[in-house]
Amino acid sequence: MNTIFSQPRKSIALIAGPTASGKSALALHLAEIANGVVINADASQVYADLRILSARPDDDEMARAPHRLFGYRDAATACSAADWAEDAKVEIDAAHAAGQLPILVGGTGLYLRTLLYGIAPVPDIDPEIRARVRSLPTHRAHFALTREDPEAAKRLAPQDTTRIARALEVLRSTGKTLSEWQQQLEGGIADQVKVSAAILLPPRDWLYARCDARFEAMIEQGGVAEAEALQARDLDPELPAMRAIGVRDIIAWRAGEIGRYDMIERAQAATRRYAKRQYTWFRHQPPADWPRIESQLDDNLTDEIAIKLRIEALTD
Repeated sequence: MNTIFSQPRKSIALIAGPTASGKSALALHLAEIANGVVINADASQVYADLRILSARPDDDEMARAPHRLFGYRDAATACSAADWAEDAKVEIDAAHAAGQLPILVGGTGLYLRTLLYGIAPVPDIDPEIRARVRSLPTHRAHFALTREDPEAAKRLAPQDTTRIARALEVLRSTGKTLSEWQQQLEGGIADQVKVSAAILLPPRDWLYARCDARFEAMIEQGGVAEAEALQARDLDPELPAMRAIGVRDIIAWRAGEIGRYDMIERAQAATRRYAKRQYTWFRHQPPADWPRIESQLDDNLTDEIAIKLRIEALTD
């Protein structure tokens, strides 16, 4: 009689949640007690040009444990979820080969979902169709989408330029809606790994206060020079790095278009809105059995969660 033994799934830890929720500190502590490698899953922190304005770990923090996929992309080249997922797979495999625990940390739900569950195999978009769609004003593109893919139009906010254009160009180029393509996800690793997760969802008032304070600290720590350096490169203003929170507001302030107070207020409000969207996504989208941590982190709670994740990840 032949017996087939299934290979045990290798462990990864995953720490996710909205910006300023304490993810980085928790991931670093876990890495120190579990022989871990911290792997970035934040869309802004991939760019070398956004060390301060993306709240990337500083040099001292990165020296305390191995960090991967932080600041490894140039702002001139957009990093898609599919790009990041392929890079993350390489780093996860390397960590496992070295006997280390991969620790994914970040607030970009699309990155994490693409890595774990795969991506729709949408063919390359016809360049002429893409150019025509991208040239449409957002309100016209949304109106066209209401006629051609009404379900997508209902899901998307009328001002969501990027997603509206994507839905419209996919339909016009392939003849299938994006939701139809998304029913054929490929390349995910969820069935190959054991995930030990912590979703940080602290009280919103505490979170928003941290967002506000952190942006003011960014301004004092060199965020202005960072935005000016990006502006000096004369990059496409629609690149993700150029649309990072704070960049456009700082550039507008330095150009004399708005005052310093307005610049800070705009960027803080944008950060709070972003945190709110992340909060909603991470409350509802990840698997229901992934723990949601609804208390604000302090040293004791950070230690408690890290120990729990270590035990879960390193126990067969």
